[in-house]
Amino acid sequence: MSNILETLVMYFQYPFVQYAMIVGLLIALCSSLLGVTLVLKRFSFIGDGLSHVAFGAMAIAGVLGVSNNMLIVLPITVLSAVLLLRTGQNTKIKGDAAVAMISVGALAMGYLLMNLFSSSANISGDVCSTLFGSTSILTLTKPEVWLCIIMAVIVIAVFLIFYHKIFAITFDENFAKATGVKADAYNLLIAVITALIIVLAMNLVGSLLISALIIFPSLSAMRVFKSFRSVIICSAVISVICAGLGIIISILFSTPVGSTIVAADILVFFMFWLVSYCKK
Repeated sequence: MSNILETLVMYFQYPFVQYAMIVGLLIALCSSLLGVTLVLKRFSFIGDGLSHVAFGAMAIAGVLGVSNNMLIVLPITVLSAVLLLRTGQNTKIKGDAAVAMISVGALAMGYLLMNLFSSSANISGDVCSTLFGSTSILTLTKPEVWLCIIMAVIVIAVFLIFYHKIFAITFDENFAKATGVKADAYNLLIAVITALIIVLAMNLVGSLLISALIIFPSLSAMRVFKSFRSVIICSAVISVICAGLGIIISILFSTPVGSTIVAADILVFFMFWLVSYCKK
């Protein structure tokens, strides 16, 4: 045990490990805040759809040779969030069909572009690292960390400022509209914030595992707690602990960062499910 602690102390003296932990915890916190609302509104698959769009956008950035892919990935993902919400409200194309259409199309086009125009000799490795996360979380620069901090602060501030409005449209959107709440505008705000979180989480867990980061902490908290505020607080605690634990384990044992974090989330979910089962 002492050897593990000594190793951790040694690792945390390096700035790249500190950066990875800061970014990982912030992303986990933001994901958990929005996750509760998305699960309750049955919008959880929007995260999966937008993550596939972000993968396609990263492929476009790679083809164009853009060094900072955030300049392309962020606007495309946010625009897709708006498009996804508008398309889902179309009576001819239901919400789940809109998610499937956009996500599968973006995933296929991204992989096609990476095969046709890739300058890398290891296309399979590039695709795998983008889909399931890579070690890029351990190579973050200080400007990237500050960008993540600024975006995370924006997400948290928006959630806290509009907490009561988000609460209203989460549980009874029709009643919220009747009382004068602009539900469509707040749904759009949630979709845009979700897009921001997904772009932030790409380097941490990869595009295919982002939904797990959003959904599992919320589902775990809902096994034990019933009030909206308690579920959000518990979800945030679970998400931050699992992210920190996953990063530490991945550093110590050289496991994939994203998969390790998701494995920790799954383990905690089963623990909370067991607690809720025993309480019956």
